Amino acid sequence: MPAKLAKNYTPSESEKYMSKPQLEYFRQKLVTWREELLAESQETINNLKEENWREPDLSDRASLETEAGVELRTRNRYLKLVGKIDSALRRIDDGTYGYCEETGEPIGIKRLEARPIATMTIEAQERHERMEKQFVDEDEE
Repeated sequence: MPAKLAKNYTPSESEKYMSKPQLEYFRQKLVTWREELLAESQETINNLKEENWREPDLSDRASLETEAGVELRTRNRYLKLVGKIDSALRRIDDGTYGYCEETGEPIGIKRLEARPIATMTIEAQERHERMEKQFVDEDEE
């Protein structure tokens, strides 16, 4: 059962890490973010349906199509983000949220506040990115 949160609750370092209130706080934050992204995506779909695609002027039509392409790419990124949010919500349910998938260490409240979908500590993320860069650099040689 989800914990009841005080209206102005924010997680603090002084309370037990990933306590019920903290988990509920992040659940609510993730659900709200997900709803906002989906609403924006729906708005884009509605705007594209209403658009006059039979613009007689070729340059106007090209501009319209370019803008629509940019908008669709943005919404595609949003949908990928929704997938990461869903994954974070599943981690809350299975008890692994807030812990690094690589080391098992706490990710930290400040990092989760900034990036609630984080799956690694900053140190593990930096190591991961260095390894990725190393492989890309090796592939380019």
